Amino acid sequence: MPIDKKTIINAVIDAKKNTQKRNFNQSIDLIINLIGIDLKKPENRINELIELPYPPRKKTEIVVFANSEIALRAKDAGVEEVIGKEELDRLSNDKKSAKNLVRKTDYFIAEASLMPLVGRVFGPILGPRGKMPTPTPPTADINSVVKKHRRMTRVRVRDQLNSQCNVGTEDMPDNYVAENIQTIITRLEETLPKGSKNIGNVFVKTTMGPLTKIR
Repeated sequence: MPIDKKTIINAVIDAKKNTQKRNFNQSIDLIINLIGIDLKKPENRINELIELPYPPRKKTEIVVFANSEIALRAKDAGVEEVIGKEELDRLSNDKKSAKNLVRKTDYFIAEASLMPLVGRVFGPILGPRGKMPTPTPPTADINSVVKKHRRMTRVRVRDQLNSQCNVGTEDMPDNYVAENIQTIITRLEETLPKGSKNIGNVFVKTTMGPLTKIR
């Protein structure tokens, strides 16, 4: 059964009220508990990038693997870093730097022709973290691709029957956060084997605050 927007908005308001004020803008996370799913079956695991109506973060760290023209367009799009073939070759021998890059980056985008090299260099690091790059053809509008990624959140269900993902920030309007939450729940209902029947309790919380139950 769908959760109505008013119920979600009230939970978001309560989550903000129930947290102590901090000297930073806290994130707001959605926690979803799943039921009736066998995670031993690979097809039941989830690793999805979901595009939201509103950007869930003030700043999203995006790295693009690209050469030539698409690299220039990516820089114009304001991504944090553009890495070409030469730098990829260097990182293949510098695992520490490669791991640091993966840790600080939210999303990776890769020119399709570089995907084999990216997989060889970063696959063992990105794969377990569910951060493999989005492949992009050289003719793509990289600015639109980057803007789309800034509105994304990652929903991952691997070993435990729950998922926690970022849906907004403390200073976002309550209805924006609620619409982001509705988008995620709707997508999961479309993805899960039994739809809404596989969704149990749903909570929202700020970075430092307690869980607030939505249902």
